[in-house]
Amino acid sequence: MRDNVDHSAYRFVILTLDSHSAGPAMRASDKLTAAFPGLDITIHAAAEWGENPAALIDAKQSIATANIIVTNLLFLEAHTAAILPDLLARRAGCDAMINIIADSDIVKLTKMGDLDMSKPASGLMGLLKRLKPTAKASKSGESQMKTLRRLPKILRLIPGKSQDLRNWFLSMQYWLGGSDDNIEQMVRMLVSRYAKGQDWKPVKIAAPIEYPDVGVYHPDLPGHHISTNLADLPCPTAPVATVGILMLRSYILSSDCAHYDAVIRAFEAKGLRVIPAFAGGLDGRPAIEQFFQGRVDALVSLTGFSLIGGPAYNDSDAAVSLLSKLDVPYISAQPLEFQTLGQWAGSAQGLGPIETTMLVALPEIDGATNPTVFAGRHGPDGCDGCAHKCQLQSHCKAMAPCPERIESLAEKTRRLAVLRRKDNADKKVAIVLFGFPPNAGAVGTAAYLAVFESLFNTLHRMKSEGYALEAPETVDHLRAMILQGNSQQYGQQANVAAHVDADTIVRTSKHLPEVEAAWGPAPGKVQSDGRGVFVLGHHFGNVFVGVQPAFGYEGDPMRLLFERGFAPTHAFVTFYSYLRDTFSADVVLHFGMHGALEFMPGKQAGLGARDWPDRLIGEMPNVYLYAANNPSEASLAKRRSNAITITHLTPPLTTAGLYKGLIDLKDSLKRWREMPAEDSQRDDLEQLIRDQANAVDMNARNIDTLWLKLLETEGSLITEGFHVVGQPMSAAARADMIRLMPAGEAADRAAELLKEDHELPALMRALSGHFIAPVPGGDLIRSPSIVPTGRNIHAFDPFRMPTAFAISEGRKQADLLLETHPTFPRTVALVLWGSDNIKSDGGPIGQAMALMGTDAPFRQLRPSGWCRSGAVGKTRASAH
Repeated sequence: MRDNVDHSAYRFVILTLDSHSAGPAMRASDKLTAAFPGLDITIHAAAEWGENPAALIDAKQSIATANIIVTNLLFLEAHTAAILPDLLARRAGCDAMINIIADSDIVKLTKMGDLDMSKPASGLMGLLKRLKPTAKASKSGESQMKTLRRLPKILRLIPGKSQDLRNWFLSMQYWLGGSDDNIEQMVRMLVSRYAKGQDWKPVKIAAPIEYPDVGVYHPDLPGHHISTNLADLPCPTAPVATVGILMLRSYILSSDCAHYDAVIRAFEAKGLRVIPAFAGGLDGRPAIEQFFQGRVDALVSLTGFSLIGGPAYNDSDAAVSLLSKLDVPYISAQPLEFQTLGQWAGSAQGLGPIETTMLVALPEIDGATNPTVFAGRHGPDGCDGCAHKCQLQSHCKAMAPCPERIESLAEKTRRLAVLRRKDNADKKVAIVLFGFPPNAGAVGTAAYLAVFESLFNTLHRMKSEGYALEAPETVDHLRAMILQGNSQQYGQQANVAAHVDADTIVRTSKHLPEVEAAWGPAPGKVQSDGRGVFVLGHHFGNVFVGVQPAFGYEGDPMRLLFERGFAPTHAFVTFYSYLRDTFSADVVLHFGMHGALEFMPGKQAGLGARDWPDRLIGEMPNVYLYAANNPSEASLAKRRSNAITITHLTPPLTTAGLYKGLIDLKDSLKRWREMPAEDSQRDDLEQLIRDQANAVDMNARNIDTLWLKLLETEGSLITEGFHVVGQPMSAAARADMIRLMPAGEAADRAAELLKEDHELPALMRALSGHFIAPVPGGDLIRSPSIVPTGRNIHAFDPFRMPTAFAISEGRKQADLLLETHPTFPRTVALVLWGSDNIKSDGGPIGQAMALMGTDAPFRQLRPSGWCRSGAVGKTRASAH
């Protein structure tokens, strides 16, 4: 549609977040150019700018020569910062600039005839603000849409410049109803009203076509394939389960639905009844309440955004309330907007930072699980990420399905939905144990967790809830059955439950060449007798407790994560194929923090067909019992192995005290401090102190400082013992923990919640395919809100970090930092570690803000002089 030669063309430029509106504009182009000869329409998607700098350059060039500019859905700072100077520069020279549904700095640039939104609001604009429904009054986006449709009719009755304001609202109405017809009429209306210096004939402009704000979609329905009647949807005769699919209305109205159609067809091919529904705006509640409640066994969101709010904000409290009522697995799938499918497939990282935040981290705050890329746009070279090797099919940047990932998404969803329906007596559950620290001969251990005591309680709870299993009589009996059994007979570190011969490995391993390139011919040397691979563990009826094989790299699991081109051992691959294909597990429970699955080579987020965690876990539902204080690594498990995490408490804390060498050092220091300065033995004692300090690796250059360090060490808090799932904290331990918390309502609430076990009930719910509510990870003392445990951990909520407490603590740390510096520093460099900020709710970020002299909200500057003699001149922060 763009003519790079004819400089007399009248240029109509649209800037938006993504490209799905390109299809309607392209299909309407012949009609538009017939009505307006020389009209040139270009659409630029901000989502492309990060991975494709040439696309940003092209957008800037279009703006520089544009006659009419329309922008919408530009919220992200990276996008607004990139384009705002160009819009400012072109504003005076273009005939009209229409900015709708965007950042306020961009909306203020709107100018249409007599309407200039950069000027103070008029009385009429004040009236419109009063007509606009408040956030509290609007239950959903539906009320905003009703108001939006009413406003142009009201404004038609008011003369003068209100007609330009009416056209602004009409533009929004056309855009939100973004079908071919509406996009065509929007362009007709704006060109005919605001184009200058053209001799075009008057054209007739149709009013916006109104489509349902809430409805169902199916490719087999007539017309726009939408309806408001659930009965219009096709339904298989005997579905294995029913799945609700949440979609974006804008894609449906713009007929950019190939990716949606592919998901619907794949789900139906699995024997699932599908209810595909949409809601206007970025609030999924109306569709869920009208079409899914009480009808579905799983919910899959194809929007890529948070359930309520999209990319601009997130109302997670409302989302969690709704999802808890629905009480089915909530699965989030991602359509790529910020890179092509080919770029994603070839990327070592997978999703970029913005994509990971918007498409994965924000849905996690709602409780979303199983993040799966399912669609995107193709570049000229297509995508070679799997055997399908898809090629470019559309020249209007339409969405394309990823068949391999959609097949995986469909199977994941089917398994989760069927798990919810299946009787406990018929379920087969695989429980995976490992050793922590890794590869140190500590089989059946996990950080902070008494594994066998917790496992014993879990098995007996499962037995009481109808699972077909033989529960051992004692913890010692359980431990012996798993770790001893026939282990000596085969020379293994645990009982041998099965032996998989080399011929079977060669015949069934889909990725054998990659494994053999790293570890030699099958069956390899790890957990092998030369003829095959041992599968370690013990069968308890329909429950198999298996021992995860060694990592391969002794004591260095992180090396696997960053070792490109590497592969797990034959034993590791065989173990998971045994769970999936031989034992036929309905669900896997990884027991404690942490195993090696989530550290296997592959993308960081947005995994594909070539990434090992995805290959190993396949589509098996994965439940992961995880320590509540480690959300950083739990996020890896969630994003790289589809884990639904169930948090457990860490052990109670006690003061560390001092061991023998430190006790002797303290005695010497105490005597030295009490000696008169003139005592002749003082020098000899001082030398003894230095020798004692060196022996316990402490610095004795300054004895006064050494004394303070020793007292700090003695009074520091350490964990005492291990946590046992199914065993509430004792009254004494609970009282000790509460005393360590800041007094207040949160501590009082935690005291009550700690009286009961919430973890075993949550495990049972997860194993039965129920919704597990989300919770931020953190330390119990700093963040009492992490209780009750037994929830699905997420890293942090960017809309709530740093917390007020973290800002307060950050100020204290900033003051301490400045006090320790001999002079007031001109610059300070900080390294902001992700795990530290997550565990402290943003404490280091609060410190950085304090040093900069800022406070929440981030852009609000504090008065000069707040931080001693003023904020530090320069603060440089490096995030990790």
